[in-house]
Amino acid sequence: MRASSPSRVLIVAHVTADCPELVEAVARRAEDGACTFTLLVPARTRGLRRIADPQNDGISEAEDRLELAIPMLSEAAGEPIIGVVGAHEPLAAVQDALNVLGFDEVIISMLSVPESRWFRLELPRKVRALGVPVTEVITSARAVDHSAA
Repeated sequence: MRASSPSRVLIVAHVTADCPELVEAVARRAEDGACTFTLLVPARTRGLRRIADPQNDGISEAEDRLELAIPMLSEAAGEPIIGVVGAHEPLAAVQDALNVLGFDEVIISMLSVPESRWFRLELPRKVRALGVPVTEVITSARAVDHSAA
């Protein structure tokens, strides 16, 4: 009898990528069964940089987020996780990851409802419509270090 392969879990986060709630969610998921994790941080565009350099804006910020979050999330997962920077639009970034890399489930980490752009965009609902199970992790704005954002 052949052992089934581990589930491939895509974590989608930006400012909440290094928050305790996400670390806890990853640890719980790792305890639930064999899985591998990939952290996707969509690049963000803001202000005039969006006009001046739309292709590169937000990439270094996303890379900084990955650098902060990967050690914590890897420890929670019990093994190294992979990090990738995605497209500026979060749904497009998730679609790209699902289509190119293939995942069995998605964890979306976002700010609480009043502060969350992703909630207003209905990102969790739209990702579910792509045919994958989605776990939502909500973090309060107080728990996020906005000076690093």
